[in-house]
Amino acid sequence: MSKRDPHLCLQQMLDHAREARSLIQGRSRADLDSDRLLNLSLVRLLEVVGEAAHRIPPEMRAKYSQIPWIEVIGLRHRLIHGYDRVDFDILWSILSDDLPTLIRTLESILQEEEQQR
Repeated sequence: MSKRDPHLCLQQMLDHAREARSLIQGRSRADLDSDRLLNLSLVRLLEVVGEAAHRIPPEMRAKYSQIPWIEVIGLRHRLIHGYDRVDFDILWSILSDDLPTLIRTLESILQEEEQQR
């Protein structure tokens, strides 16, 4: 694993998750099928969230165990390596149901990290 600033990686996770959420505002699940640019954009944003999560050191992952690290990183692997078998119903569920919690958790963690600096 590359030596990267874990604070920056957390911020990248948050920024990309927020951007993905903003792209689905006013959209429906059917838009994933009909709007290729939306589809590609959302997949890429979630790939980056997972890649940034992968760059978080194990000790920090343990400290912030409220984040489902294995699932976030696993999603990235699934999107990259299983690009031809992505279930867009599951992807939509992640975007609409799981990302809001992840965003709130990352905001809290980043605030805590900032106070410790």
